[in-house]
Amino acid sequence: MDRRTVGIVMNGVTGRMGYRQHLVRSILAIREQGGLTLADGTVVWPEPVLVGRNAAKLEQLAELHGLTRYTTDLAAALADDSNEIYFDAQVTTARVAALRQAIAAGKHVYTEKPTAESLADAVALADEAQAAGIKHGVVADKLYLPGLLKLRRLVESGFFGRILSVRVEFGYWVFEGDWQTAQRPSWNYRSEDGGGIILDMFPHWRYVLDHVIAPVRSVYAQMATHIPQRWDEQGKAYPATADDAAYAVLELEGGIVASVNSSWTTRVDRTELVTFHVDGTEGSAVAGLRNCRIQHRATTPKPVWNPDLPVSHDFRDQWSELPENDTYDNGFKRQWEEFLAYVVADAPYGHDLYAGARGVQLAELGLQSAREGRKILVGDL
Repeated sequence: MDRRTVGIVMNGVTGRMGYRQHLVRSILAIREQGGLTLADGTVVWPEPVLVGRNAAKLEQLAELHGLTRYTTDLAAALADDSNEIYFDAQVTTARVAALRQAIAAGKHVYTEKPTAESLADAVALADEAQAAGIKHGVVADKLYLPGLLKLRRLVESGFFGRILSVRVEFGYWVFEGDWQTAQRPSWNYRSEDGGGIILDMFPHWRYVLDHVIAPVRSVYAQMATHIPQRWDEQGKAYPATADDAAYAVLELEGGIVASVNSSWTTRVDRTELVTFHVDGTEGSAVAGLRNCRIQHRATTPKPVWNPDLPVSHDFRDQWSELPENDTYDNGFKRQWEEFLAYVVADAPYGHDLYAGARGVQLAELGLQSAREGRKILVGDL
């Protein structure tokens, strides 16, 4: 059995997402299972190099997980020929420069989204990677959620008939940071630091809708900064300059209407932190992170509006839960395995930097729509 070691420069692993999902639950999990076995029997062994600005934090993480390679010198890590892949989980404002540095060094690149703050930079990155002849990918983790995998199976089976509409509800209350510690870093609420829920979440909605339902064709958005002041990690008050909520209506191919609400200023009264409600002529479904409930045309009740009488039944009891007919691994890990197979064995891979640019495109047009108060068409790149 052949074993292929692949060095991976992991930049931004001291952050929440970079550490929990990409280092621990993806790369280290692949190592714990003995590596990634490819179709020809080759075992891919990922060898992470932890990169960041804080040497003490990097050393602590390395010791905690039995790793030996870490550095604050990105250039040195990229100059090492044993490192074939560069991964970026930094703050958005630092991403473009680091990705360009990695592309120039001839490394394959894999990155969190958004790939850039502007569509021009996102497309330029993809063009540079393509011209360099390297392989490139962008995280599309939500496509690997059990709930969305079940929903996609329903779409592909024709369960809905003609799809009419989609309703996405996402969000939760992020504490301001004064009397309760905020669950998200403070830069998320400063536009000058690349913050804002449209830039953060619209790239997700783009690849989810494009791949699960139908391609996005137009956007009308309203954004808000509902909480004007927050407190940072040092307990210091700062003005929140980025949007913390966005309310959008998207038109999808085929005349499907998608209503998408994204908010860090809402208290949850849903089964999960995000739900995707799809209505069709033959049936409906509501998918969350893990679960998916359905109601077929033949089992649809016949409600009658009568506010004079109390509701005597639970509408949610009239839905059926889809069975667990498959096993579901961590979505971030699954996509890492696909990208590693793409790099080592040229396996098929569909989420490149151009896909990342399409996500940035929707965010940019969403921001423009909110500023100008009008519907904007979403064209091809």
